[in-house]
Amino acid sequence: MIAIDTSSIIAYLSGDAGPDVEATGLALEHRLAVLPPVVLSELLSDPQLTQDVKDLFISLPLLDASPGYWERAGLLRATALSRGRKARLADTLIAQSCLDHDVELVTRDADFRHLAGRAGLRLFASRARR
Repeated sequence: MIAIDTSSIIAYLSGDAGPDVEATGLALEHRLAVLPPVVLSELLSDPQLTQDVKDLFISLPLLDASPGYWERAGLLRATALSRGRKARLADTLIAQSCLDHDVELVTRDADFRHLAGRAGLRLFASRARR
């Protein structure tokens, strides 16, 4: 399983190039892609999505929240913030989903590096856009 972040899925669908786009395409092709629930919510928030794209997103497996998820996510964010790091709530929830399931996250978003390292989040990172 490989978790895909919103940034990489959008880049893939936009026809962008990059290692994360290639990884996203391969994960989708080989049915290895999974979504953290927050990513599905972010993707479905686009009012311009066609029904075919919505159906694709909804068909992808989700990483379930396990008991204690919300507490662990709060503590993960608190740790990052206490170190003066950026830790957006949605990014923290995505990271915690990946940590709980021990899956790598494909992303273009450089903000996830603040949630990696000591926490153990594994990133397949590419050209950061933020």
